[in-house]
Amino acid sequence: MKKVGNHNSISRKIFFSLALALTFSLTSLSQNATPAAPAADSASAPAAPAATGGGDAVAGKALFNANCAACHALDKKMTGPALRGVSARHTKEWLYSWVANSSAMIKAGDATAVKLFNENNKAVMTAFPQLSKQDIDNIIAYTDEKKPEPVAAVGVTPDGKGGQVKEDGISNNVILGALSLVMLMLVIMLFFVNNVLTKVAKANGIEVADKEPGLPIWKAFAKNQFLVLVTSIFLLLASGYFVYGWMMQVGVDQDYEPIQPIHYSHRIHAGSNGIDCKYCHSAARVSKNAGIPSLNVCMNCHKNISEVSDTTATPEHSKAFYDGEIKKLYDAVGWDGTKYTGKTKPVKWVRIHNLPDFAYFNHSQHVTVAGIECQKCHGPVQTYEIQKQFAPLTMGWCIKCHRETDVKMEGNAYYTKIHEELSKKYGVDKLTAAQMGGLECGKCHY
Repeated sequence: MKKVGNHNSISRKIFFSLALALTFSLTSLSQNATPAAPAADSASAPAAPAATGGGDAVAGKALFNANCAACHALDKKMTGPALRGVSARHTKEWLYSWVANSSAMIKAGDATAVKLFNENNKAVMTAFPQLSKQDIDNIIAYTDEKKPEPVAAVGVTPDGKGGQVKEDGISNNVILGALSLVMLMLVIMLFFVNNVLTKVAKANGIEVADKEPGLPIWKAFAKNQFLVLVTSIFLLLASGYFVYGWMMQVGVDQDYEPIQPIHYSHRIHAGSNGIDCKYCHSAARVSKNAGIPSLNVCMNCHKNISEVSDTTATPEHSKAFYDGEIKKLYDAVGWDGTKYTGKTKPVKWVRIHNLPDFAYFNHSQHVTVAGIECQKCHGPVQTYEIQKQFAPLTMGWCIKCHRETDVKMEGNAYYTKIHEELSKKYGVDKLTAAQMGGLECGKCHY
């Protein structure tokens, strides 16, 4: 009887390789395949609002947001009354006079004007003599529009938790099921092929040679003293490297992203609305610390903004979620929608950036004197939904910045003489913070 090599091992390797290749190809295909975008339906596209009563509602919306939105909303009372359908409550001629100069009408004793003034806590409305009658007609046309029906945001579940809904394409579960079925079929095929090969070998009088046992790899390794020495040295060096790297990360909180008691989105405020960082963190211009803005700063805007726009929602956070956070702010400052109740609650903010006590850092020196943008150290905050620590805030990170950043000399007479002397010493036109003494230990440690 002839003896041959272990054909079972070879066949297993071949079929296993084929199965693995097929699996990866199907997986790649499923990941790259994206559902085709639905064709635009011109019939379902929202049409531009038509002009109402001689006014342009589109232009009126822009005028309303620029002049009226600070004190009025369409569907709820704010500082002033709700304005949807205002043309049904007052004549146009009366509205022209009221918008141009409401105080004059009140002083003249107009009964409707006096009543409206008293009903709204005697809040004086700003006069808008610059608005023409056509402008006011446009605003009225906008306020006369019917209240739109709420439309569920694409990709946001009714509960507002952001679960994705796939209307087209194949679901991941179907793809995984198909892959599992293919793998099962390949295993069965491999089993049958192995049985057939075994029967063929027996029928032809072929005996499969058993593999001779060899020396275990660990024994072969232990007998090679040079290999043991090199491996030991490598392991010691690698261990020292990883231990040093781990110890150097103690106290480094880069990417620390805590959840705050009131959700604050820098993406909405600094990004979408373009609010300057130093409006809220005004202490950064004149103080060592940037400080946490007081809730009164928030209420400068949110006294008249009790809800976000429909376009603010994301798959992670719904409009209802953001509106609920604004209500938390109102509860903290004691605002009932029209007045302060005096019942306040402290907000326990979670600190994100925290330098050690032995390190000195002055925000005003960097923000006002050096003119460094906030994003240099805090990252693209205008894109952050949840604020995090962008930089490692390590000594090496600060030193690298001092070595790369040129000192702002324009309009700073304090540095003129020092710059002239040091520029000659170093032979450069512009000095870095390091060349100006930014690497001296006493600058940051005291």
